[in-house]
Amino acid sequence: MFIGSGVALVTPFKKTGEIDYVTLKNLVDFHIEHKTDAIIVCGTTGEAPTLSCKEHLSCIEACISFADGKIPIIAGTGSNNTKTAIANSVEAQKLGADGLLLVTPYYNKTTQEGLINHYKAISNKVDLPIILYNVPSRTGLNIEPETFRQLFYECDNIIGIKEASGNISQVAHMLDLTQGDAWVYSGNDDQVVPVLSLGGVGVISVVANIMPDIMHEMVYDYLEGRTDDSKEKQLKILKLAKNLFSETNPIPIKKAMELMGMINGTLRQPLCDMSPKNTVELKSEMIKQKIL
Repeated sequence: MFIGSGVALVTPFKKTGEIDYVTLKNLVDFHIEHKTDAIIVCGTTGEAPTLSCKEHLSCIEACISFADGKIPIIAGTGSNNTKTAIANSVEAQKLGADGLLLVTPYYNKTTQEGLINHYKAISNKVDLPIILYNVPSRTGLNIEPETFRQLFYECDNIIGIKEASGNISQVAHMLDLTQGDAWVYSGNDDQVVPVLSLGGVGVISVVANIMPDIMHEMVYDYLEGRTDDSKEKQLKILKLAKNLFSETNPIPIKKAMELMGMINGTLRQPLCDMSPKNTVELKSEMIKQKIL
């Protein structure tokens, strides 16, 4: 799929609320120029739950067009409605996406058997490589290592997982059960090196929206044997990563990008603007990191 740093891309909106496609193109160009290894569009950071079906597919199509084959585009097409997830995934494949990111069904909180049935139903309808997305803090549902193992071995196009549980022991168990063959991506910017040390291949990153070079280099430093350099980069971004998750993602990252002049920072409700206190702390750390 990809090795390195995939950016969990924000969806820029105009102040009137519509998707800002001009800015979206600028962001795609920015990541092509700054070492990002893949773009993940319409995920959590992209505020996918607030996009209409038409907007969702339009955003995916636009990113594929803007990328023009220069960088892989992975489409977030997950849903808590299996039929919707299938429909979105089929359309993303038709539009030319390079892969799919499928979050666990949220709110419904199905069983592990239900998870297996859900993912198999989607897998059977598309040929694209699939990355599962495990983020129990947001969905209320964890993909158990044994469940991942079954899906990995029984579905040819389920090739890996974005692991955002924060449970390093679980990551180790998943890689052990799949004999190190699964493509495991850290879903947490503060755990990239720990995941790589267990056999992971990269990160799907929020920090990469504003520091793409360092996230790419962190992964490749580790994989190419410069582990001390990789560790230094991991420690360097820890405070910034904490600031970027001081409020619900993507509130802080959009504020950071607004401060940098990359976007206007507009969010869709129910998300709201970042608090003044957290904004001051974020800005201070960005100045320390010399990105402001």
